[in-house]
Amino acid sequence: GTKVRFQPDSLIFGDKAAFDPARLFAMARSKAYLFGGVEIRWSCDASRLPADGKTPARATFHFPGGLKDYLEGSLGDEQRITSQSFSGRTEKVSGHGAVEWAVSWTGGDGFVRSYCNTIPTPEGGTHEIGLRNVLLRGLKAFAEVSGNKKAAVVTAEDVMITASAMLSVFIREPEFVGQTKDRLATGEAQRIVETSIRDSLDIWLASSPQDAARLIDWIVDRADERLRRRQEKEVNRKSATRRLRLPGKLADCSQTGAAGAEIFIVEGDSAGGSAKQARDRARQAILPLRGKILNVASAGREKLGANQQISDLIKALGCGTKARYREEDLRYERVIIMTDADVDGAHIASLLITFFYQEMQDLIRQGHLFLAVPPLYRLSQGGKVAYARDDKDRERIVARDFKGKGKIEVSRFKGLGEMLPSQLKETTMDPKKRTLLKVAIDETPETGTAGAVDALMGNRPEARFRFIQDRAAFAVDLDV
Repeated sequence: GTKVRFQPDSLIFGDKAAFDPARLFAMARSKAYLFGGVEIRWSCDASRLPADGKTPARATFHFPGGLKDYLEGSLGDEQRITSQSFSGRTEKVSGHGAVEWAVSWTGGDGFVRSYCNTIPTPEGGTHEIGLRNVLLRGLKAFAEVSGNKKAAVVTAEDVMITASAMLSVFIREPEFVGQTKDRLATGEAQRIVETSIRDSLDIWLASSPQDAARLIDWIVDRADERLRRRQEKEVNRKSATRRLRLPGKLADCSQTGAAGAEIFIVEGDSAGGSAKQARDRARQAILPLRGKILNVASAGREKLGANQQISDLIKALGCGTKARYREEDLRYERVIIMTDADVDGAHIASLLITFFYQEMQDLIRQGHLFLAVPPLYRLSQGGKVAYARDDKDRERIVARDFKGKGKIEVSRFKGLGEMLPSQLKETTMDPKKRTLLKVAIDETPETGTAGAVDALMGNRPEARFRFIQDRAAFAVDLDV
């Protein structure tokens, strides 16, 4: 046989480049089931393995049944709704392309793992849309022929919520979203998947009427649960907001209690659109505000009461202001200001913080107010991608993580609305990966928060001038 040896070019990847055994192990295993019947033998120096013991020094991968074997092994002893999984493979669909799939419905939560030309697509894409569509249409059509009228309310969510699925497509010249190729964008892939699976699904359902009836009843039950949950949420939400008319631009979260719930206050409709796509709909609400809000430190009560943006914010939070503030009525555990990572964004954040300090000090004292930390730069070199908050962070990351001599691509985000929803989620909104700054009040007389707000945000220009004079020596690299 042929033996191939290679090593990373130190001129491109640097002298300290190293492989990740756990990642290579997972990659080798995936290739074995993506090419059914192929045997892959894995070996790695034990000294290079991670300490968690999950990656063996030696292993052999062999899945004669391809994705079907892998799916059956992944599900283990989980309860199956049908006696056999739905699987198959088609070659040369419409003259080119190939599709392999394996789907099984269980009593637990489902998952979909998809690939295009063996490249993992964790964010899905057009091929997954094709799978969802063909399963939904095929099951509803079979139910209609069988006389099950209840299936008319079934949606793709009901079909997929307990479906464990593996999907692999091979197509010419695939198009992906972003450099990391996490999402397939080729429109042809959807049609190829639907064409490949449609007839096979009809045959599979017809070959075992008992399994088919059991599966359709199961999916109808999931639809009933979904509709019941929606009705309960609507009733609970109406009860909780009966005294409160929420602003129309608020994209609220679905949960009713404040514990764990978050509201992101964002600048403009563009950023609001990206944030709405990136959020966790169950826990995260989005309130877009247009432009710079009113400076409440220098505005009168009449002007404050007439400001629509301030009114929307107060209504969305539901807790009241000043002496009428009620902690138990606050609708979210965390209130997060998320503005662009530039001077304009910092100005808007300062205006919002001033509002909360002037009108809802107890909200700050109870630890509810936070600042999001979105990136200003995206850095990439080869397959490596990193994000930097500012110029200093960019220099630090380049020196630490990009030591090779290959070209480093640096792009600057003009605003949150310019980021892909997946980027915004990964860097700024995902609780597992993001950084939040908690806003606190400095109670020190004269030099504390009260003095700073009065000097910087009040209506006395001489106080601002004096504040700047006193601190001018410490100002460097101003972004103006």
